[in-house]
Amino acid sequence: MGGVLMLVFLEVSMAEILVPLAFIAFLTAVILVPNYLKSKDRARLHETLRIAYEKGQPVPPELIQALQSGNLATKDVNRSDKDLRAAVVLIGLSLGLVAMSFALGQLEGSEARYGLLAAAAIPGFIGLGFLVLWYFNRGKPKV
Repeated sequence: MGGVLMLVFLEVSMAEILVPLAFIAFLTAVILVPNYLKSKDRARLHETLRIAYEKGQPVPPELIQALQSGNLATKDVNRSDKDLRAAVVLIGLSLGLVAMSFALGQLEGSEARYGLLAAAAIPGFIGLGFLVLWYFNRGKPKV
């Protein structure tokens, strides 16, 4: 039994192991790194407020309210501006995948591009949804 497992493991190339691991590591980094940096900024701000409070400096109530609600960095950014940014990024990602599919189609054959074109449709349509949200919310006041 052990010999069969060793034989199967030897037939698996390193790319078949490293590519999924790299993808999982990328997703983990994309999710965890921004949260980590945000928590570090928040900890620094709390430390600054603690020192100011100990020295008797007045702390504006707006700052405390913004800390409690969790929207310090985005207080003066309109929601439609965020929607437009997300739309531009997602549509750009989609166009990059489309370009990559055509380049892959030139190298590997025309059938190779269909999978990437299907994958490009997902962020493309989400980006179009954000673009529609931006269009309808662009005249609303900042929240």
